[in-house]
Amino acid sequence: MVKVYLSRKGIPFIEKNISQDEEARNNLLAMGHRSTPVTTMKDQKVVGYSPPKLDAALQAAGF
Repeated sequence: MVKVYLSRKGIPFIEKNISQDEEARNNLLAMGHRSTPVTTMKDQKVVGYSPPKLDAALQAAGF
C-alpha cells in the first residue's frame, strides 16, 4: 500500500526486498524493526501504512 500511495502522489522511491536483499534485511534489523513496511525519508521514518504519518514525514522531508 505504501508503494501505491507514494506512486499516486508522484513521489519517487526505492523499494528494498528484505527477503532477497541481505543488506536491506540487516539495515532493517539495525533500525530495530523485524517487519515491513518501514519507510524512510531523510531523517523521517514511518513504520506501517499510515497516510497521515506518511504525509507528515513527506512534508518534514521537503516533499
